[in-house]
Amino acid sequence: MKAFFTRVFELLAGDAQADRAVPPTGYTARLTLLTSGAMALLAVFALALSLATGRWASELAQTSTLRISAPQGQMDAQTLAALEVLRTTPGVADARALDEDEQRALLAPWFGPDLPVETLPIPQLIEVIADGDGYDTAGLRARLAAEVPGAVLDDHTRWREPLVEAASRLRLLGFVSIVLIAGATGAMITLAANAALAANAQLIRVMRLVGARDIYIARAFVRRFTLRALLGAAIGTLIGTLAVLLLPSADAAGGFLTGLGFQGWHWLWPLTIPILAALVAFVATRQAALRTLQEQS
Repeated sequence: MKAFFTRVFELLAGDAQADRAVPPTGYTARLTLLTSGAMALLAVFALALSLATGRWASELAQTSTLRISAPQGQMDAQTLAALEVLRTTPGVADARALDEDEQRALLAPWFGPDLPVETLPIPQLIEVIADGDGYDTAGLRARLAAEVPGAVLDDHTRWREPLVEAASRLRLLGFVSIVLIAGATGAMITLAANAALAANAQLIRVMRLVGARDIYIARAFVRRFTLRALLGAAIGTLIGTLAVLLLPSADAAGGFLTGLGFQGWHWLWPLTIPILAALVAFVATRQAALRTLQEQS
């Protein structure tokens, strides 16, 4: 552990003489910063997509609807009876009856926002949220048939499974995108490092003549390009996180597959992107520098 922190300190501190072999400015510096920033920005959105689709799949798998059709005078009693059945059913985490405003919002896309829900014989809807293990659907239907004759349980199996599968594939696509972004970042930084090594070939030969070893010269390139990638990725991550923060929330959008972003401790995940970018830059630059220096010797 002590050796690790020593290497990190040496990487951050650098060596003034060795750093002269790496141009502090120029197109390679701008290319590294721009590439790291752009790729970090894309990685934030890919990460947000992966985490959001994971939530979508989980919410779809745990949500079902109970529909109660009864005469107006019996609706309240059957609703209370259904809620009591659900409250005592193992595997049901939560159940609540939708109010008139919520039911009006559900029907608004078809009938408009001014539908007089309170005057129409519309079934009462109850949202049922299952816990991680779920509940016995057949057993719950049997209890409802005996205690609440006007209740119909819809677990959305017909349309839920394709949507869950689609959400899972989107999540996989997000993770694959992050891997491709890391690969593209490493490739661009490798090209930039090779260009910098070629442009400073004469200075590198002079350093070799005075006794500098290849690992000493390579360390300067690794340090400069790693710090550039870290800075660029930090800027890109900040911009991407702010952009995700400004996206409409699920409540504001009021629809399905909304709320693309981070929730709770997931906001810590973007902090790993600059660190991973620096790690990719470290590995890519070290390999490129040692290989190019060997070819120049």
